[in-house]
Amino acid sequence: MLLTKRSELLALLRLAAPLVASQLAHILMVLTDTLMMARLSPEALAGGGLGAASYSFVSIFCFGVIAAVGTLVAIRHGAGDTEGVARLTRAGLWLAWLLAGIGALLLWSLKPLLLALGQTPENVENAGHFLLLLPLALPGAMTFMALRGFTSAVGKAWPVMIISLMGAGLNAVLNLALINGWMGLPKLGLLGIGLVTAIVANAMAGALWLLLAKAPAYRGYCIGRGLARPDWPSIRELWHLGLPIGGTYAVEVGLFAYAALCIGTLGSVQLAAHQIALQIVSVAFMVPVGLSYAVTLRVGHHYGAGSPRLARQAGWVGIGFGAAIMLCFAAAFWAIPATIIGLFIDARDPAFAPVFALAMSLLAIAAWFELFDGVQTIAMGALRGLKESRLTFFIGLCCYWLIGAPTAWWLAFHAGWGAQGVWWGLAAGLACAAASLCYGFIRRIRRWQRRAPGADTATAAPSAAAG
Repeated sequence: MLLTKRSELLALLRLAAPLVASQLAHILMVLTDTLMMARLSPEALAGGGLGAASYSFVSIFCFGVIAAVGTLVAIRHGAGDTEGVARLTRAGLWLAWLLAGIGALLLWSLKPLLLALGQTPENVENAGHFLLLLPLALPGAMTFMALRGFTSAVGKAWPVMIISLMGAGLNAVLNLALINGWMGLPKLGLLGIGLVTAIVANAMAGALWLLLAKAPAYRGYCIGRGLARPDWPSIRELWHLGLPIGGTYAVEVGLFAYAALCIGTLGSVQLAAHQIALQIVSVAFMVPVGLSYAVTLRVGHHYGAGSPRLARQAGWVGIGFGAAIMLCFAAAFWAIPATIIGLFIDARDPAFAPVFALAMSLLAIAAWFELFDGVQTIAMGALRGLKESRLTFFIGLCCYWLIGAPTAWWLAFHAGWGAQGVWWGLAAGLACAAASLCYGFIRRIRRWQRRAPGADTATAAPSAAAG
């Protein structure tokens, strides 16, 4: 059993490493866009940030829906069904394009809604400039996500990493070119940042498509054959699995938006410290996000091969390894918080002294925060590998909004803990989600084993090959 666990961990790491790298490349692109906005003006940063938050919410929901491609393709790959892999990938592309069109129309129509929500006309105007061309990124981004799900599910995630890193570099260069007017290019401001994101997203999708079409390793799947006609039953299958995943992403993003609103009422110092601590947490969080996706695929392989024992092992190996990684981040947050925060603000500047001190205390809470968030994210991935997405949505909705949000509010405003209270409330919600999702994974595996008691004996060889 020890050798099997070691083999599973190595297989998981081979798949997770490029996925984690691609997640870090994605957050690097987001950070680059933010830095470019800051170079324009404070007004551009505020309005562009509003537009970026709107785009992020819409795109994250769509990405969650398309995550179903990787799950179902992994299951078919584990079962040795090559035609099923190709069919679901083609359906995933169609669903991606449909969602991209709807998302773009929604983003182009946001101005009245933002004004109704009390945003200042100046910020809404700047957000409109940013969102004029930015929605054109959605077709490329969604295509890339669908193809990423396919190639990662068949055990080849390295192309995703390479193209993501190249995209991050291209994004930085093109942004600098349009911000500074290099080589006679016009200085397009926020419009240019949105244009660059659209160009890079579509270029990344085109590069991955070309690689999959030309590389001999993918020749047997024939993804392009029959793509002109949508396969509606397969699209519905993806939608039914993906909708709860997108909903889970949305309610989690909504929880952090709620936390920012709560802290924003406490003052600018608290909000600034929150944003700095959250940026640090977000970078570290990309590791369990990539690992969670790899766990989904590994569990999906074993699910498709009919091996509950190996599926359970893949899930627990991923959860245990993720917890160990997050404990390393926690140790860094406890041991060298000043060094980490010093990467963002100057501790010697008296103007930032209150922000620095509060960010230090938030980072100490984040040590627990990260552990719970990492475990719950990977446990969600393990459940999704078993085609269980409705349970993850229900647990997320209850733990985030019935436990995390009220606890954050009570601790911040009734117990008088301020920003620290909001963060402890978030930690409570995430801890509840982590425990509930791990228990849900145990129950789901046991139910599978009761229904198919001889599955592992009958399918041990295919399951091993699927990894």
